[in-house]
Amino acid sequence: MEKKHKYHDILNKSEISLRVDSYNDIFSSFDPRPYSQKSLSVDFISETKRAARDKTSGSLELKLLMEKKKRNALHERMIKKRMRNHFKNHHEMLQKEKNSIIRRGCSFIAFGITLMITATLIIFYGDQSLLLTFLVVLLEPGGWFLFWEGSNQIVFEAKKINPDLKFYTKMMKCRIEFLSY
Repeated sequence: MEKKHKYHDILNKSEISLRVDSYNDIFSSFDPRPYSQKSLSVDFISETKRAARDKTSGSLELKLLMEKKKRNALHERMIKKRMRNHFKNHHEMLQKEKNSIIRRGCSFIAFGITLMITATLIIFYGDQSLLLTFLVVLLEPGGWFLFWEGSNQIVFEAKKINPDLKFYTKMMKCRIEFLSY
């Protein structure tokens, strides 16, 4: 009964607490590499995301609970380092992806505005030839399309990355600790 009481005390004090039966629960079962290089399990990441969703990013702690007899300090140091690297790498990757989407959106907007300005100049300075009229008919909707698609990229597509980016920002800064139960 005392063991169960200690277990609940740990759960109540920690920010994110996950019980693992073995170190392999943290990693992909398909990855044969050592702990220092192994991919984190999709289930582990998913469960950590769920647990971290409502936590603030200041002093977040990830506590991994494991039976004392199964723990190994050397493995735990490697695993913590691997997890920190995973969180940092994914954060950087998502930040680059978001920046790329925003840059692409800005390029679309700039090109769309250029097409609209070109159409305006043709209308203002050009004669009423068939070719120039066709060019205006082609440039105006193209300009508007690129303008709105660029705006969509910046406003909506870039925001789709925010939940994962927020998660990895939290996890990059979190303290990872193994505890016995």
